[in-house]
Amino acid sequence: MTAQPLPELYTLEDYRLWEGDWELIHGMPLAMAPSPALQHQRLGMRIARQLDESLDDCPHCEVLYEIDIEFAQDTVVRPDVILICYEPEGERLTRAPELIFEVISPATARRDELTKFQLYRDEGVSWYVLVYPSAAKAKVYRLVEGDYRKVGDFHDERHTFALSRCTIDVDFGRLWRGRR
Repeated sequence: MTAQPLPELYTLEDYRLWEGDWELIHGMPLAMAPSPALQHQRLGMRIARQLDESLDDCPHCEVLYEIDIEFAQDTVVRPDVILICYEPEGERLTRAPELIFEVISPATARRDELTKFQLYRDEGVSWYVLVYPSAAKAKVYRLVEGDYRKVGDFHDERHTFALSRCTIDVDFGRLWRGRR
C-alpha cells in the first residue's frame, strides 16, 4: 500500500509573509477569490453602514470591514463584515467578534457554509449571518450552548441582535433596495 503524503501545514508566521489574499484554516492555506464583485461590495458596504448607524448610541461596539482575525497560530480568516464589542489589544484581532456577516458568492459558498460555519461556532462567534445576494436572503444563526441554531431566513424583515453590550436592529429589506 502506498503511503499518502501528509498535507503541508502552515502557521501565522508563514501567512504574514505571503503575497496576495489568503486565509489559513487549521494550517491549510486557502486562496481567496479575486476581489469581490461589484454587487458583493455594495452589499457588504450596506451591511457595514447599517450596523455602524445602529451603534450610534453604543460606545462599546465597533463594525469592521474585511479585516483579518487571527484565531490561532494556524488560523487566520477575513470575513466580509464583523462587529466587535471589545477593545482590541494592539493592531490585530485575536478574539472572536460577536457578529459576522459573510456575503456568499459561488466561489466562497462551500467555505462560508461549512468550513467557516464550524470554525466560527468553535471560536464562540455569537451570531453568524450568511447573505445570499442572488436570492435577496440572509440566513441568521445564533450560538446556543456551543452550537449554531438557525433563527430564520430574512428577506424584508427586521431582526434584533442581542449582543453582550448592546442591542441592534437590522432591517434586511434595506440591504436589497437598489439592487442591480
